[in-house]
Amino acid sequence: MSETIQFHYDVDGENFTSAGEASVQIKQKLRQLGFTPDIIRRVSIAMYEGEINMVIHAGGGVADVFVDPESIKIILEDHGPGISDISLAMQEGFSTATDTVRSLGFGAGMGLPNMKRYTDSMEIDSELGKGTKITMVVNVPI
Repeated sequence: MSETIQFHYDVDGENFTSAGEASVQIKQKLRQLGFTPDIIRRVSIAMYEGEINMVIHAGGGVADVFVDPESIKIILEDHGPGISDISLAMQEGFSTATDTVRSLGFGAGMGLPNMKRYTDSMEIDSELGKGTKITMVVNVPI
């Protein structure tokens, strides 16, 4: 693989049972492309956490993944309410999830911290009332 390959996924914001489908699909694609289990695991975890956040907080969104030999870039975009305090949202355990969402086993406040933990870089661009764009990169060792 010498050029960038792009994968696009729509994340359904109405369906908790389909949340995580994009991360499963990208895991399969990366395996087929010959990436190491560690890289696949890191990308899958970051993608899954992002998908769940889009379902819980934003009514869904889109995920674009750009794969090349040196890095895997994940761009998640939604048109949800936005994040009012990014530094607070980055604190482990902080969550704005409803009790209903928590009763389903989600909303523990680890999504954004895990996304940062499993990627080499992460940028959050959020505007209240307009949505959030998160760009994450996992570097591939040569």
